[in-house]
Amino acid sequence: MKVLVVDDDAGLRKSLTLILEDAEYKVVVASDAEEGLKKARESAPNLILVDVRMPGMDGLGFVETYRGDGGAAPVVVMTAYGSIDVAVEAIKKGASDFLAKPFGGEEVLLTLKKVEERERLRKEVGRLRTEVRAERRFGEIVARSPEMVQALEMATKVARHPTSILIQGTTGTGKELLAGLIHRESDRASGPFVAVNCGAIPEGLLESQFFGYVKGAFSGADSDREGLFEAAHGGTLFLDEIGELPESLQVKLLRVLQEGEVRRVGATDTKRIDARIIAATNRALETDVEEGRFRSDLYYRVAVLTLELPPLRERTEDLPHLIQHLLELQEERLGIQVDGIDRPAMEALLGYGWPGNVRELENVLERALVLAEGSKVRLTDLPDHLRDGGAGPEALVAAAGASGDEDLSVKRRSAQLEKHLIRKALAKTGGHRGKAAEILELSDRALRYKIQEYGLDEES
Repeated sequence: MKVLVVDDDAGLRKSLTLILEDAEYKVVVASDAEEGLKKARESAPNLILVDVRMPGMDGLGFVETYRGDGGAAPVVVMTAYGSIDVAVEAIKKGASDFLAKPFGGEEVLLTLKKVEERERLRKEVGRLRTEVRAERRFGEIVARSPEMVQALEMATKVARHPTSILIQGTTGTGKELLAGLIHRESDRASGPFVAVNCGAIPEGLLESQFFGYVKGAFSGADSDREGLFEAAHGGTLFLDEIGELPESLQVKLLRVLQEGEVRRVGATDTKRIDARIIAATNRALETDVEEGRFRSDLYYRVAVLTLELPPLRERTEDLPHLIQHLLELQEERLGIQVDGIDRPAMEALLGYGWPGNVRELENVLERALVLAEGSKVRLTDLPDHLRDGGAGPEALVAAAGASGDEDLSVKRRSAQLEKHLIRKALAKTGGHRGKAAEILELSDRALRYKIQEYGLDEES
């Protein structure tokens, strides 16, 4: 703890230095206010003791100037006059406390300790208020890590503008939660928030789902029906996994974004729509553009601003808070109450790589609560792979069959991992591609494409 002493009395400077150094403070001294301001800028003290009466600039002028320059350290003024008026004036100008001369060593130390404690409490209250504001502002999203906080702050900053946004992140990172936050923070918050997983709609139904249809447009169309764009009019349309859209629909989606109009299937007229688009993907969409799987003109329409959500393994600061938050949510949902998580189980949760991100963590905690027999979640309530230390991403990539010289290409190693997981899913389901797609959290179309891409159709 560093203390700056500003006093024109050399004897008092010496006495205070001895008192403070005996109490293990580091002391910096100045003989007048101008020198004191210079020393304050250079040495960044934690506390300042300044005499009120000095030639030239007095102590009150020092406090006012120091605070005006942005100085934040607590300042204690020393006065031989003990006047309450002087003390009040000093505090009005930014002092934290005062000492009336003459004073003893114990009085000095007691005052400094009191100021230190007040400052510590002030900072703690400020920290807690910041956390409460963040939790209220970010809703269900837990964020302590710098990367996550930055993404959320950027999201809330751009929410009030009509800009199209692309959210990128691996499966389970919370892309829909972030889209919902942007909607709530926008001037469209009172309008609808319509979310659709582009990979979950059968290709033959995509156009009618997006744009609606009129009665008699096709067999089974026995009444008019609005599409997703009309349903989101005045609000936000969230297109999750936009990279799964076939090219035919990409063209039509681009036209809607350019013209702000939709035409229902079977209709001759168009309807004006006003829906903000937020898209999301777990794919490298720029790579899909380069390789011709996604239209570049649509990409630049939806990716005016790109937000990256980091995987859970890169959010180490968030993990303890996220575990507690999700555990409480699952307790409320399941009607099961525990006294928390014991230490071995928590260490296993914190040490795991979470390739499935927040969604996997939710599933693990739900399973653990259902299985828990004691007052706490224990290591035995966790899945085998967590109890055994967890097979993290590196282990899975190694299992993908990489051999020889170490290959550090993310693209090639990711492909090896995908191929390995698809093989395992097909083996587990006896070659049933629909069930394998569910396990892999892929659309049927995406799985078919990857099976062809990796030559796995020849193996099945």
